[in-house]
Amino acid sequence: MAYPSELKYTEEHEWVKVDGDTAAIGITSYAAEELGDIVFVDLPDTGTEVSKGDTFGTIESVKTVADLYAPVSGEITEINETLEDTPETVNESPYEKGWIVKIKMSDKSETDGMLSAEDYEKKL
Repeated sequence: MAYPSELKYTEEHEWVKVDGDTAAIGITSYAAEELGDIVFVDLPDTGTEVSKGDTFGTIESVKTVADLYAPVSGEITEINETLEDTPETVNESPYEKGWIVKIKMSDKSETDGMLSAEDYEKKL
C-alpha cells in the first residue's frame, strides 16, 4: 500500500497535510481499512481550540468507535461537512475527499517529529 509522500503521519494513524499555517487532518488508508465500514464521524465545532494530543472527535464504524487526536495545536477552522451525510467517504477517499478537519496551527514545529510516508510504512 502506498502512502502519499507529501503528507506527514502520526503514531495514531492520522495524516497531516501542511499548507502554510493550516494543517488538513485525516486518517490513513490503513486506519480506515482496520476500522471497516465507517458509519459516523463526530466532528467538532469550527473555532474550537485544540492542543496536540487532545481528542477532538470520534469515528464510528460497524466494528468499533475510535477517538480522533489532534496532531497539532491550534484552532479548528474548517470541518468536512460532507462526512455528516456520507461518512463512508473516509473509506473511499481517505487522502482527498475524506479529510476530517483543518487546523490553523499555533506552532508549525509540532509537525517536525512526525513520520514520513516511508517511516510510517516501515512502522506498519
